[in-house]
Amino acid sequence: MRKLAAGNWKMNGLSAQLAEVAALIAAHPQPRSEVLLCPPATLLAPMAQAAAGRIALGGQDCHPNSSGAHTGDISAAMLADAGAAFVILGHSERRADHGETDALVRAKAGAAAKAGLVAIICVGETEAQRDAGETLAVIAGQLAGSVPDAASPQTTVIAYEPVWAIGTGRTPTLPEIAEVHADIRARLTARFGAAASGFRLLYGGSVKPSNAAAIFALPDVDGALVGGASLKAADFGAIIAALDAA
Repeated sequence: MRKLAAGNWKMNGLSAQLAEVAALIAAHPQPRSEVLLCPPATLLAPMAQAAAGRIALGGQDCHPNSSGAHTGDISAAMLADAGAAFVILGHSERRADHGETDALVRAKAGAAAKAGLVAIICVGETEAQRDAGETLAVIAGQLAGSVPDAASPQTTVIAYEPVWAIGTGRTPTLPEIAEVHADIRARLTARFGAAASGFRLLYGGSVKPSNAAAIFALPDVDGALVGGASLKAADFGAIIAALDAA
């Protein structure tokens, strides 16, 4: 399995920020890891031109339908047409801000696979759920509800992002990250058998150059889903270098 460094730009980035893509490619022309950027939809097509196939691109969400009367939405096929190979689904900000359910995320993942996109399905607990000792149960429910039965390592990546660590500068301890990733792998194995070893499991939540190497040294951590640090070529490049060295 090739490790994956995925950058989620969220609702950030104008045309001027495309210079960061050029700088990233120049600094890391042949990374060992797969490198992915998921910009806002407005930048996807121009970023595809700037990337020129050197890094993978993805969307940040898609609609479960392939087309129709859904003003303001974007389909998986549209993302693919604009140059995307991946799409982030079920991010905690989508679940919280837009009320997305596990069933909706599963439907979107099916649409992504139909369009030829790899779905990065996000799972993670809130601070209250962790304090209550519910972390593994919450994630088990999200995996069961959000991941389609037809999922495979070729169509699906799982990203563990504790909600309370996203953008806060806080991260779980290394043993806490390892516990969750091991549990995710075990649950995938129970459901998908031997194929589960091929699913890439990403950690996300305040990943930065200073903590990346320690996180990537953990078992069952196959890369990262990076937020703010992916906006700057220097910061994201340092994370890529740490993953390459892991």
